[in-house]
Amino acid sequence: MFRTIDEFVATWQHESSSTQKILDALTDASLQQPVSPEDRTLGRIAWHIVTTLHEMLSRTGLIFEAVEDESGVPAGAKEIADSYRKASQALVAAMREQWTDASLLETKDMYGEQWPIHTTLSILVAHQTHHRGQITVLMRQAGLRVPGVYGPSREEWSEFGMTAPTI
Repeated sequence: MFRTIDEFVATWQHESSSTQKILDALTDASLQQPVSPEDRTLGRIAWHIVTTLHEMLSRTGLIFEAVEDESGVPAGAKEIADSYRKASQALVAAMREQWTDASLLETKDMYGEQWPIHTTLSILVAHQTHHRGQITVLMRQAGLRVPGVYGPSREEWSEFGMTAPTI
């Protein structure tokens, strides 16, 4: 639970930086990497992370500029990465301007339920982390180098002259 905006921003800076590293590593060709014929492509999952920032936090009443869910998936990976960067920065700026720490205790209608804003923020972080994990698997399938997030990736271990631990 986030008790202050500063607590959330500290967590968000780390998590959004990790997401940004992943999005910056995507290529235009990789966006078409499918999970399966019935599921989203890597590009659609990445775009979903971007559009969820506005979709979810606008339900709390936070006003900031970002792409909306109805926009189609861009053909270019750079547009996805740049859109995330802008939305993430706008989200934090709007939060600092429009909310106080007490705002985090307010409840808002979220998908037919009443959630305190601090819960919405926790779910936003978890949602992003969940999809970031999906993206890294698809990046491997697309032949991309996966950047480390919570520790070195296999490629980074190799760059350190070491062998990645196996489980």
